[in-house]
Amino acid sequence: MSEREYLVRPIGVVRSPLVTKVEAPRQPRAAEGIEGRIELDPTLAHAVEDLDGFEHVWVLAWMDRAEGFRPKVQPPRSERRRGVLATRAPHRPNPIALSAMALVRIEGTTLHVRGVDLLDGTPVLDVKPYVPWTDAIPRSRVGWLEGPELEDAARPDDPRGAYAVELAQRAAAQLAWLEGHGVALEPTLRTVLETSPHPRPYRRIRREGDGFVLALSEWRVAFVVSDEARVLVQEVRSGYRPRERAAHPLHASFALRFAEAAR
Repeated sequence: MSEREYLVRPIGVVRSPLVTKVEAPRQPRAAEGIEGRIELDPTLAHAVEDLDGFEHVWVLAWMDRAEGFRPKVQPPRSERRRGVLATRAPHRPNPIALSAMALVRIEGTTLHVRGVDLLDGTPVLDVKPYVPWTDAIPRSRVGWLEGPELEDAARPDDPRGAYAVELAQRAAAQLAWLEGHGVALEPTLRTVLETSPHPRPYRRIRREGDGFVLALSEWRVAFVVSDEARVLVQEVRSGYRPRERAAHPLHASFALRFAEAAR
């Protein structure tokens, strides 16, 4: 292998509501509805001319918070570890992301996009127009993602569909209360649980009795998987111990509010 190195300079940055790695959807298709911006260098004003006629764009970015190269990983759709180059995992020799996003509009050198699966602050390396007749190959085989029992004519877009996430009354009330106090957990927990609600090396999910607990930043979400396609979110808890909550007023108020509601 060549020992040569190549210098890559970012041409812009992603502005996204996604801040932590656990919030990031596994693919842009799992990020439908998430809007953000790609702020390009102002010197690229002429470079973006004629891009506004395209409905989608490819965004190449550098996953600057990926935690190093791993030759084998266990992706959400697999029951065992796979070679990283046969997956979309971020632990690549060069952590380059490739995302197809909807181009909403262009303002100067800012691209407003939808379907953002990249974290806020991610460096952008390049933007290319998405051209359906040359970029899409619908009947292409998908390796280990495709069960041997599937015939070509029956091959679905995703061989294992998303889990349906439902909220118990208590969980719905807690999430609404948190959103009213500036903490919007529901979009992130849905993104995570719809993809894979079971413990994985890259997801902060642990078993608890007959169910599971998902850690989202300072909060914990208890849920059960009732069958192969349904997740019931039971409740949200503070991630702080009772003796620690005095230093975190929001958590103290939350615990008091919902401890009383449970009586």
